[in-house]
Amino acid sequence: MNEQNENNHEINNHNEPVSIYRYDSVNRVESLRSVYEEELNAAVAAEQAAAMNHDGGGRGHRRGNRPKGGSFKSIIASFLVGALVVGGMSVMADRMNLFSGGTSATFESAAAGSSYSDAAGLTTASVSSSSSVDEKISTVFEQANPAVVEIGNYGVESQSSANGLFGGRGGGWTDPRGQTMQPQQSGEPVLMGTGTGFFFNEDGYILTNEHVIADATELKVTVPGYDEPLTAKVVNSNEELDLAVIKVESPDGKKFPALTIGDSDQASIGDWVIAIGNPYGLDHTMTVGVLSAKERPITIAEEDGTEHQYEHLLQTDASINPGNSGGPLLNDKGEVIGVNTAVNAEAQGIGFAIPASVIHDALTDLMAGTSVTSL
Repeated sequence: MNEQNENNHEINNHNEPVSIYRYDSVNRVESLRSVYEEELNAAVAAEQAAAMNHDGGGRGHRRGNRPKGGSFKSIIASFLVGALVVGGMSVMADRMNLFSGGTSATFESAAAGSSYSDAAGLTTASVSSSSSVDEKISTVFEQANPAVVEIGNYGVESQSSANGLFGGRGGGWTDPRGQTMQPQQSGEPVLMGTGTGFFFNEDGYILTNEHVIADATELKVTVPGYDEPLTAKVVNSNEELDLAVIKVESPDGKKFPALTIGDSDQASIGDWVIAIGNPYGLDHTMTVGVLSAKERPITIAEEDGTEHQYEHLLQTDASINPGNSGGPLLNDKGEVIGVNTAVNAEAQGIGFAIPASVIHDALTDLMAGTSVTSL
Protein backbone atom coordinates (compact mmCIF):
# COMPACT_ATOMS: atom_id res chain seq x y z
CA MET A 1 0.00 0.00 0.00
CA ASN A 2 2.87 2.38 0.78
CA GLU A 3 4.45 1.69 -2.62
CA GLN A 4 1.08 2.39 -4.28
CA ASN A 5 0.70 5.69 -2.43
CA GLU A 6 4.22 6.72 -3.47
CA ASN A 7 3.40 5.97 -7.11
CA ASN A 8 0.20 8.01 -6.88
CA HIS A 9 2.14 10.88 -5.33
CA GLU A 10 4.58 10.85 -8.25
CA ILE A 11 1.72 10.88 -10.75
CA ASN A 12 0.05 13.84 -9.07
CA ASN A 13 3.33 15.78 -9.24
CA HIS A 14 3.18 15.67 -13.05
CA ASN A 15 -0.56 16.11 -13.60
CA GLU A 16 -3.42 18.17 -12.28
CA PRO A 17 -4.75 16.89 -8.95
CA VAL A 18 -7.48 14.31 -9.25
CA SER A 19 -9.66 12.61 -6.67
CA ILE A 20 -9.14 8.83 -6.74
CA TYR A 21 -11.65 6.60 -5.00
CA ARG A 22 -10.36 3.13 -4.05
CA TYR A 23 -12.76 0.31 -3.28
CA ASP A 24 -11.60 -2.47 -0.92
CA SER A 25 -13.83 -4.93 -2.77
CA VAL A 26 -11.48 -7.95 -2.73
CA ASN A 27 -11.22 -7.99 1.07
CA ARG A 28 -14.96 -7.54 1.41
CA VAL A 29 -15.69 -10.51 -0.87
CA GLU A 30 -13.24 -12.74 1.02
CA SER A 31 -14.97 -11.87 4.29
CA LEU A 32 -18.41 -12.54 2.84
CA ARG A 33 -17.26 -15.85 1.40
CA SER A 34 -15.96 -16.95 4.81
CA VAL A 35 -19.29 -16.10 6.43
CA TYR A 36 -21.13 -17.94 3.68
CA GLU A 37 -18.99 -21.10 4.12
CA GLU A 38 -19.52 -21.06 7.89
CA GLU A 39 -23.28 -20.75 7.56
CA LEU A 40 -23.38 -23.40 4.86
CA ASN A 41 -21.36 -25.87 6.96
CA ALA A 42 -23.63 -25.21 9.93
CA ALA A 43 -26.69 -25.82 7.80
CA VAL A 44 -25.29 -29.10 6.44
CA ALA A 45 -24.40 -30.30 9.95
CA ALA A 46 -27.91 -29.48 11.19
CA GLU A 47 -29.44 -31.40 8.30
CA GLN A 48 -27.25 -34.42 8.95
CA ALA A 49 -28.12 -34.40 12.66
CA ALA A 50 -31.83 -34.15 11.89
CA ALA A 51 -31.59 -37.02 9.41
CA MET A 52 -29.88 -39.28 11.96
CA ASN A 53 -32.51 -38.56 14.58
CA HIS A 54 -35.27 -39.31 12.12
CA ASP A 55 -33.91 -42.58 10.66
CA GLY A 56 -32.81 -44.36 13.83
CA GLY A 57 -31.54 -42.16 16.48
CA GLY A 58 -34.30 -43.29 18.90
CA ARG A 59 -37.54 -45.28 18.90
CA GLY A 60 -39.26 -42.68 20.94
CA HIS A 61 -39.49 -40.43 17.94
CA ARG A 62 -42.40 -41.02 15.66
CA ARG A 63 -42.37 -40.35 11.91
CA GLY A 64 -43.12 -36.74 11.20
CA ASN A 65 -41.67 -35.41 14.44
CA ARG A 66 -38.30 -34.12 13.04
CA PRO A 67 -37.55 -30.43 13.71
CA LYS A 68 -38.50 -28.78 10.47
CA GLY A 69 -38.15 -25.23 11.81
CA GLY A 70 -34.38 -25.38 12.31
CA SER A 71 -33.73 -26.76 8.83
CA PHE A 72 -35.91 -24.09 7.18
CA LYS A 73 -34.13 -21.26 9.01
CA SER A 74 -30.76 -22.62 7.97
CA ILE A 75 -31.78 -22.73 4.32
CA ILE A 76 -33.10 -19.16 4.44
CA ALA A 77 -29.93 -17.93 6.15
CA SER A 78 -27.77 -19.68 3.56
CA PHE A 79 -29.81 -18.19 0.74
CA LEU A 80 -29.53 -14.66 2.15
CA VAL A 81 -25.80 -14.96 2.68
CA GLY A 82 -25.35 -16.29 -0.86
CA ALA A 83 -27.35 -13.40 -2.28
CA LEU A 84 -25.23 -10.99 -0.27
CA VAL A 85 -22.04 -12.51 -1.68
CA VAL A 86 -23.30 -12.34 -5.26
CA GLY A 87 -24.42 -8.74 -4.77
CA GLY A 88 -21.05 -7.81 -3.30
CA MET A 89 -19.21 -9.36 -6.22
CA SER A 90 -21.45 -7.48 -8.68
CA VAL A 91 -20.73 -4.18 -6.96
CA MET A 92 -17.02 -4.96 -7.02
CA ALA A 93 -17.10 -5.77 -10.74
CA ASP A 94 -19.00 -2.58 -11.49
CA ARG A 95 -16.74 -0.33 -9.46
CA MET A 96 -13.58 -1.93 -10.81
CA ASN A 97 -14.95 -1.78 -14.40
CA LEU A 98 -14.20 -5.47 -14.91
CA PHE A 99 -16.63 -5.57 -17.85
CA SER A 100 -15.75 -2.21 -19.45
CA GLY A 101 -12.30 -2.68 -20.90
CA GLY A 102 -10.36 -2.83 -17.64
CA THR A 103 -10.41 0.92 -17.02
CA SER A 104 -9.91 1.86 -13.40
CA ALA A 105 -12.51 3.93 -11.59
CA THR A 106 -10.74 7.27 -11.61
CA PHE A 107 -12.71 10.49 -11.46
CA GLU A 108 -11.48 13.99 -12.08
CA SER A 109 -12.32 16.69 -9.58
CA ALA A 110 -15.66 18.43 -9.96
CA ALA A 111 -14.14 21.75 -10.99
CA ALA A 112 -15.37 23.62 -14.07
CA GLY A 113 -14.35 21.89 -17.24
CA SER A 114 -13.53 18.60 -15.50
CA SER A 115 -14.95 15.29 -16.65
CA TYR A 116 -15.57 11.73 -15.58
CA SER A 117 -17.28 8.63 -16.93
CA ASP A 118 -19.92 6.83 -14.90
CA ALA A 119 -20.85 3.16 -15.08
CA ALA A 120 -23.14 3.84 -18.06
CA GLY A 121 -20.30 5.43 -20.00
CA LEU A 122 -21.79 8.95 -19.96
CA THR A 123 -19.02 11.53 -20.03
CA THR A 124 -20.12 14.49 -17.93
CA ALA A 125 -17.48 16.76 -19.42
CA SER A 126 -18.94 16.44 -22.89
CA VAL A 127 -22.26 17.79 -21.62
CA SER A 128 -20.93 20.69 -19.55
CA SER A 129 -18.25 21.55 -22.11
CA SER A 130 -20.78 21.58 -24.95
CA SER A 131 -23.08 23.90 -23.01
CA SER A 132 -20.14 26.18 -22.25
CA VAL A 133 -19.10 26.33 -25.91
CA ASP A 134 -22.67 27.07 -27.04
CA GLU A 135 -22.97 29.93 -24.56
CA LYS A 136 -19.60 31.32 -25.59
CA ILE A 137 -20.47 31.28 -29.30
CA SER A 138 -23.83 32.91 -28.62
CA THR A 139 -22.10 35.65 -26.65
CA VAL A 140 -19.61 36.28 -29.48
CA PHE A 141 -22.45 36.64 -31.97
CA GLU A 142 -24.43 39.02 -29.76
CA GLN A 143 -21.41 41.25 -29.25
CA ALA A 144 -20.08 41.17 -32.82
CA ASN A 145 -23.29 41.23 -34.85
CA PRO A 146 -24.06 44.99 -34.46
CA ALA A 147 -20.72 45.81 -36.12
CA VAL A 148 -21.42 43.66 -39.22
CA VAL A 149 -23.04 45.42 -42.20
CA GLU A 150 -24.50 44.53 -45.57
CA ILE A 151 -23.02 46.30 -48.60
CA GLY A 152 -25.07 46.80 -51.74
CA ASN A 153 -23.11 47.37 -54.96
CA TYR A 154 -25.13 49.50 -57.39
CA GLY A 155 -24.04 50.03 -60.97
CA VAL A 156 -25.32 50.79 -64.46
CA GLU A 157 -26.01 47.67 -66.48
CA SER A 158 -26.84 47.67 -70.20
CA GLN A 159 -29.23 45.18 -71.85
CA SER A 160 -26.48 43.29 -73.65
CA SER A 161 -24.13 43.00 -70.71
CA ALA A 162 -26.94 42.03 -68.37
CA ASN A 163 -27.96 39.14 -70.59
CA GLY A 164 -24.36 38.04 -70.98
CA LEU A 165 -23.57 38.27 -67.27
CA PHE A 166 -26.70 36.91 -65.64
CA GLY A 167 -28.34 34.90 -68.43
CA GLY A 168 -31.85 35.31 -67.05
CA ARG A 169 -34.97 34.23 -68.87
CA GLY A 170 -36.57 36.92 -70.96
CA GLY A 171 -33.72 39.32 -70.23
CA GLY A 172 -34.22 39.07 -66.46
CA TRP A 173 -31.73 37.95 -63.77
CA THR A 174 -31.82 36.90 -60.16
CA ASP A 175 -30.01 39.04 -57.61
CA PRO A 176 -28.50 37.67 -54.37
CA ARG A 177 -31.79 38.26 -52.55
CA GLY A 178 -33.59 35.93 -54.93
CA GLN A 179 -35.60 38.73 -56.55
CA THR A 180 -36.02 38.80 -60.30
CA MET A 181 -34.78 42.10 -61.74
CA GLN A 182 -35.24 43.56 -65.21
CA PRO A 183 -32.18 45.24 -66.74
CA GLN A 184 -32.65 48.95 -67.17
CA GLN A 185 -31.38 51.07 -70.02
CA SER A 186 -32.17 54.41 -68.43
CA GLY A 187 -28.73 54.71 -66.86
CA GLU A 188 -30.06 54.47 -63.31
CA PRO A 189 -27.95 52.32 -60.94
CA VAL A 190 -29.32 48.87 -60.21
CA LEU A 191 -28.28 46.39 -57.56
CA MET A 192 -25.40 44.39 -59.02
CA GLY A 193 -24.67 42.32 -55.94
CA THR A 194 -24.35 42.30 -52.18
CA GLY A 195 -21.54 41.54 -49.79
CA THR A 196 -20.54 41.98 -46.19
CA GLY A 197 -18.27 44.28 -44.23
CA PHE A 198 -17.63 45.25 -40.63
CA PHE A 199 -16.70 48.34 -38.65
CA PHE A 200 -13.12 48.23 -37.44
CA ASN A 201 -13.22 51.85 -36.31
CA GLU A 202 -16.03 53.60 -34.45
CA ASP A 203 -15.83 56.64 -36.74
CA GLY A 204 -17.53 54.70 -39.54
CA TYR A 205 -14.64 52.94 -41.29
CA ILE A 206 -15.62 49.58 -42.76
CA LEU A 207 -13.35 46.79 -43.98
CA THR A 208 -14.51 44.53 -46.81
CA ASN A 209 -13.27 42.75 -49.95
CA GLU A 210 -12.23 44.76 -52.98
CA HIS A 211 -14.35 42.57 -55.24
CA VAL A 212 -17.46 43.49 -53.19
CA ILE A 213 -17.19 47.16 -54.16
CA ALA A 214 -15.55 46.79 -57.58
CA ASP A 215 -17.09 48.85 -60.43
CA ALA A 216 -19.73 50.31 -58.14
CA THR A 217 -21.45 53.54 -59.09
CA GLU A 218 -22.96 53.76 -55.63
CA LEU A 219 -22.53 51.85 -52.37
CA LYS A 220 -25.41 51.45 -49.95
CA VAL A 221 -24.62 50.10 -46.49
CA THR A 222 -27.31 48.60 -44.27
CA VAL A 223 -26.29 49.19 -40.66
CA PRO A 224 -28.09 47.56 -37.71
CA GLY A 225 -30.19 50.11 -35.85
CA TYR A 226 -30.83 52.39 -38.83
CA ASP A 227 -34.02 52.27 -40.86
CA GLU A 228 -32.47 53.42 -44.12
CA PRO A 229 -29.21 52.34 -45.81
CA LEU A 230 -26.29 54.74 -45.52
CA THR A 231 -24.33 55.90 -48.54
CA ALA A 232 -20.65 54.97 -48.35
CA LYS A 233 -17.58 56.38 -50.03
CA VAL A 234 -14.44 54.43 -50.91
CA VAL A 235 -11.43 55.40 -48.81
CA ASN A 236 -8.93 53.09 -50.49
CA SER A 237 -8.65 49.61 -51.98
CA ASN A 238 -6.04 47.01 -52.84
CA GLU A 239 -7.03 44.70 -55.68
CA GLU A 240 -3.99 42.48 -55.21
CA LEU A 241 -4.90 41.71 -51.60
CA ASP A 242 -8.65 41.94 -52.30
CA LEU A 243 -9.18 44.39 -49.43
CA ALA A 244 -10.97 47.73 -49.33
CA VAL A 245 -11.93 50.37 -46.80
CA ILE A 246 -15.15 52.36 -47.14
CA LYS A 247 -16.69 54.93 -44.81
CA VAL A 248 -20.18 55.99 -43.76
CA GLU A 249 -21.23 59.03 -41.75
CA SER A 250 -23.40 58.65 -38.67
CA PRO A 251 -26.76 60.40 -39.18
CA ASP A 252 -27.19 61.02 -35.44
CA GLY A 253 -23.55 61.69 -34.60
CA LYS A 254 -23.21 58.50 -32.56
CA LYS A 255 -20.20 56.23 -32.70
CA PHE A 256 -20.47 52.89 -34.46
CA PRO A 257 -19.71 49.57 -32.74
CA ALA A 258 -16.34 48.26 -33.93
CA LEU A 259 -14.63 44.88 -33.92
CA THR A 260 -11.08 44.26 -32.77
CA ILE A 261 -8.67 42.73 -35.26
CA GLY A 262 -6.82 39.95 -33.50
CA ASP A 263 -3.71 37.88 -34.19
CA SER A 264 -4.22 35.05 -36.67
CA ASP A 265 -0.73 33.75 -35.94
CA GLN A 266 -1.91 32.72 -32.50
CA ALA A 267 -4.83 30.72 -33.91
CA SER A 268 -4.40 26.95 -34.02
CA ILE A 269 -5.85 24.40 -36.38
CA GLY A 270 -8.96 22.99 -34.74
CA ASP A 271 -9.90 26.23 -32.97
CA TRP A 272 -13.56 27.26 -33.13
CA VAL A 273 -14.28 30.03 -35.64
CA ILE A 274 -17.45 32.00 -36.34
CA ALA A 275 -18.45 33.64 -39.62
CA ILE A 276 -21.10 36.37 -39.82
CA GLY A 277 -22.38 37.64 -43.14
CA ASN A 278 -25.19 37.99 -45.63
CA PRO A 279 -25.17 34.83 -47.78
CA TYR A 280 -27.57 35.22 -50.71
CA GLY A 281 -29.01 38.30 -49.03
CA LEU A 282 -29.93 36.45 -45.81
CA ASP A 283 -28.69 39.18 -43.55
CA HIS A 284 -26.75 38.55 -40.36
CA THR A 285 -26.34 34.82 -40.77
CA MET A 286 -23.95 33.11 -38.37
CA THR A 287 -22.14 29.90 -39.24
CA VAL A 288 -19.73 28.00 -37.02
CA GLY A 289 -16.82 25.67 -37.76
CA VAL A 290 -13.17 25.14 -37.02
CA LEU A 291 -9.95 26.46 -38.45
CA SER A 292 -9.11 23.72 -40.94
CA ALA A 293 -5.70 24.90 -42.18
CA LYS A 294 -3.38 27.90 -42.40
CA GLU A 295 -1.08 29.35 -45.06
CA ARG A 296 -3.21 28.09 -47.97
CA PRO A 297 -2.29 29.42 -51.44
CA ILE A 298 -5.15 29.35 -53.96
CA THR A 299 -5.81 30.63 -57.49
CA ILE A 300 -9.17 32.12 -58.47
CA ALA A 301 -10.26 32.55 -62.08
CA GLU A 302 -11.86 35.96 -62.60
CA GLU A 303 -14.83 36.60 -64.92
CA ASP A 304 -12.56 38.20 -67.52
CA GLY A 305 -10.41 35.06 -67.70
CA THR A 306 -7.53 36.36 -65.61
CA GLU A 307 -6.30 34.57 -62.51
CA HIS A 308 -5.94 35.99 -59.03
CA GLN A 309 -3.34 34.54 -56.70
CA TYR A 310 -3.96 34.42 -52.96
CA GLU A 311 -1.40 33.41 -50.38
CA HIS A 312 -1.37 32.72 -46.63
CA LEU A 313 -5.15 32.16 -46.49
CA LEU A 314 -6.98 30.59 -43.59
CA GLN A 315 -9.13 27.57 -44.45
CA THR A 316 -12.32 26.85 -42.53
CA ASP A 317 -15.29 24.52 -42.71
CA ALA A 318 -17.67 27.23 -41.45
CA SER A 319 -20.22 27.68 -44.23
CA ILE A 320 -19.29 30.57 -46.54
CA ASN A 321 -21.47 31.44 -49.54
CA PRO A 322 -21.86 34.31 -52.02
CA GLY A 323 -22.70 37.34 -49.92
CA ASN A 324 -20.37 36.32 -47.08
CA SER A 325 -17.45 38.00 -48.86
CA GLY A 326 -15.93 40.75 -46.76
CA GLY A 327 -17.43 39.48 -43.51
CA PRO A 328 -15.45 38.74 -40.37
CA LEU A 329 -14.09 35.36 -39.35
CA LEU A 330 -13.99 35.51 -35.55
CA ASN A 331 -12.28 33.47 -32.86
CA ASP A 332 -14.00 32.48 -29.62
CA LYS A 333 -12.94 35.80 -28.07
CA GLY A 334 -14.84 37.80 -30.69
CA GLU A 335 -11.65 39.01 -32.37
CA VAL A 336 -11.37 39.19 -36.16
CA ILE A 337 -8.75 36.71 -37.33
CA GLY A 338 -9.73 36.84 -41.00
CA VAL A 339 -11.90 38.36 -43.73
CA ASN A 340 -14.00 35.80 -45.59
CA THR A 341 -13.14 36.01 -49.26
CA ALA A 342 -13.67 32.78 -51.23
CA VAL A 343 -15.26 29.37 -51.25
CA ASN A 344 -14.62 26.24 -53.27
CA ALA A 345 -17.93 25.80 -55.12
CA GLU A 346 -17.12 22.19 -56.04
CA ALA A 347 -16.68 21.09 -52.44
CA GLN A 348 -18.42 21.28 -49.10
CA GLY A 349 -16.95 22.90 -46.03
CA ILE A 350 -13.97 24.49 -47.75
CA GLY A 351 -13.89 28.28 -47.37
CA PHE A 352 -11.06 30.75 -47.22
CA ALA A 353 -10.32 33.98 -45.37
CA ILE A 354 -7.60 36.61 -45.57
CA PRO A 355 -5.68 36.34 -42.28
CA ALA A 356 -5.41 39.15 -39.75
CA SER A 357 -1.64 39.12 -40.16
CA VAL A 358 -2.11 40.38 -43.74
CA ILE A 359 -4.91 42.76 -42.75
CA HIS A 360 -2.80 44.60 -40.16
CA ASP A 361 -0.13 45.49 -42.69
CA ALA A 362 -2.65 46.34 -45.42
CA LEU A 363 -4.65 48.71 -43.22
CA THR A 364 -1.60 50.87 -42.62
CA ASP A 365 -1.47 51.64 -46.34
CA LEU A 366 -5.24 51.70 -46.87
CA MET A 367 -5.72 54.25 -44.08
CA ALA A 368 -2.80 56.49 -45.09
CA GLY A 369 -3.90 60.11 -45.26
CA THR A 370 -6.87 59.63 -42.93
CA SER A 371 -7.31 60.97 -39.43
CA VAL A 372 -6.98 57.47 -38.01
CA THR A 373 -3.46 57.24 -36.56
CA SER A 374 -3.59 53.80 -34.94
CA LEU A 375 -5.26 50.55 -35.86
